[in-house]
Amino acid sequence: MDSSTRPLTVTPVPAFTDNYLWLISHEGDAVVVDPGDAAPIEAALAARGLALRAILLTHHHADHVGGVAALIDGRPDESLPVYGPRREDIAGVTHAVDGGDCFDLDAVAPGLGLRFDVLDVPGHTSGHIAYVARSADAADPPLLFCGDTLFAAGCGRLFEGTASQMHASLTRLAALPSATRVYCAHEYTLANLRFAHAVEPDNDALNTRLAEATATRERGEPTLPSTIALERATNPFLRADQSTVRQAAEHFRSGASASPVATFAALRSWKDDYR
Repeated sequence: MDSSTRPLTVTPVPAFTDNYLWLISHEGDAVVVDPGDAAPIEAALAARGLALRAILLTHHHADHVGGVAALIDGRPDESLPVYGPRREDIAGVTHAVDGGDCFDLDAVAPGLGLRFDVLDVPGHTSGHIAYVARSADAADPPLLFCGDTLFAAGCGRLFEGTASQMHASLTRLAALPSATRVYCAHEYTLANLRFAHAVEPDNDALNTRLAEATATRERGEPTLPSTIALERATNPFLRADQSTVRQAAEHFRSGASASPVATFAALRSWKDDYR
């Protein structure tokens, strides 16, 4: 196949215990999202004959930014832009961005052909952002790189933000087109699905997903990416307005069904201690 006809690819690069560092590549150019460790990224670049052209960061936690310094070492700063949240202090960021910003990487990686929209999604950290990548072809689904805000069948813990903030952030992500492909940063899917089953044991879509994800992990394969449609159907944290989820939350904590935010807060507390 001629290189000009090869599709853009998004590759999960495993790191640590359960992180995925996402490598977006096309025609020899690559962008990495949340490189918590430089070594596996450098190895992936070398194995695929790729040149790193940019770094995108969603938040400041070390398992998402720890490899930045090593990746930019020896590369001229102006040739390797590093995008990150304006409201967080992250060493090495050259382009600080907020929700509502958009950019492309045509100057450094014209082959990607992507426009990146930035969304503010606080909750896990106070300045957490997400990136939605869209191609010029309207038939291509958007790609969501959401760090630790939205997980497959789950969401991040509230380390710096509030339940209200996180609920609003997840609502913002749930409003993306159904076909949007979800690239979150951890392989937490099975544990999240087991909790989701405890919340909604009679959710047929959820039970099907749990069986499929179990088989996927038994084969040693990633359960990601997900889609926004699948998350809406099976992720309890996106379903806090559903009667089945509200009733389960009320059983866990009296008063949890009073509002979607109260339901979400109860679910997050329940999940924090769920085993």
